[in-house]
Amino acid sequence: MTSLIWLMFDSFLVSFFLQIFIIFVSHKYHLFLDHHSSSEPQKFHQISTPRSGGIGIFAGILFLLLTPFGWKLVFSIFLAFLSGILEDIHRGIKPKVRLFLQLFSATSAVLLTHSVITYLGLGIQLPYFLGVFFSIFSIVGLMNAVNIIDGFNGLASGIVFLILIAFAIVSHQVGNHEIWKLTLITLSALVGFMLFNIPKGKIFLGDGGAYLLGFITALAGIFLASNYEKVSPWFILAVLIYPVWEVLFSIYRKVKEGKSPLEPDNRHMHMLIYRHITHNNPKTSLFIVLVCMPFILIPTLFAHNSGANFMTASLFILCYHWFYKYLLKQERSAS
Repeated sequence: MTSLIWLMFDSFLVSFFLQIFIIFVSHKYHLFLDHHSSSEPQKFHQISTPRSGGIGIFAGILFLLLTPFGWKLVFSIFLAFLSGILEDIHRGIKPKVRLFLQLFSATSAVLLTHSVITYLGLGIQLPYFLGVFFSIFSIVGLMNAVNIIDGFNGLASGIVFLILIAFAIVSHQVGNHEIWKLTLITLSALVGFMLFNIPKGKIFLGDGGAYLLGFITALAGIFLASNYEKVSPWFILAVLIYPVWEVLFSIYRKVKEGKSPLEPDNRHMHMLIYRHITHNNPKTSLFIVLVCMPFILIPTLFAHNSGANFMTASLFILCYHWFYKYLLKQERSAS
C-alpha cells in the first residue's frame, strides 16, 4: 500500500509540473495553442490556450511501468495517446490514420490483457470472436465519446474522474489490484491536470488527453466485466452512460437532420446548457458533473445486479431526453 501511495504521489507531481512547463513553453513559443479566434462551433474560451494537457497526464501514467499489469499496456497506451497528440500538434491528421491508431491500440490491449466481454448480462451471450470485436469497438467508441464531451473546463476530466473512482471502488471490492492501481495512478495524474484546467482553463486536455483517458476508462471497465461474475456489463454501461449516450444520441440526431455524424455542431447537451442555463464555462461543467454523479457512483452499490444497472442507465436516458427537449425548446424560442 505504501508503494502505491508513492506511485500516486510521483504521478501527480510529474503531471503537475509538466503542466506548468507546457503552459509556459506553449505561450512563449506559440506551440499547441488552441486559438480563441477559431470559428469552430465547440470553442467557448476567450484567450488562446495550450491544448496539450494530455502530455502531462501521459507522463504521469507512465508510472504504471513499475507495475506488472502496466508493462502489458504501455504500447497500447502510447498508441491511444499518439492518435490524439498528433492532431494537437499538426491539426491535420487524416481521420483514417487516427482511427487506425485507435483500433491498433484497442486491439493490442484487448489481446494482451485478455479483456473480452462475451456475456452481456440479462442472458445475452456472445461467441468469443464477436466478444473481441465488441470489446475493441467499445474502447474506440469511448475514446471518441470522451473527446466529444471535452467542451468546457473540467467537463471531460470531471466525468472521467468520477468514472475512475467508481471503477477503483469496484476493483477493490473484487480484489483486483491491477485495475485498482491503474485507476488510482491515472486519477493522480488527472488531478495534476485538473488544477490548471479548473476553473480558469489555463490548459486543455486536447485530443491526446481525451483519447488517452477514454482508452483507460474503457479498458478498466471491460477488464472488470470480463473477468468477474460479480461485475455486470450493465454496471459498466451505467457508469459510462453519459459519454456513451452523448455520442450515440449525437449520431442519431445528425443523421435525422441529414448531416454527417462526423460534422461538428453546437447542439450537444453541454452547449445548450451553457447557452440557456449557466452562461458560464466552468459552471456548465460543474452542473453536468453534479447531475451525473449519482448515476456514476450509486451503481457501485449493486455492481453485480444487471437489472438494477439497466434501470439506472434507462433512467438516465429518459432524463436526458426530457431535459434535451426542454433546452431545445429554449433554443428555438431564443432564435
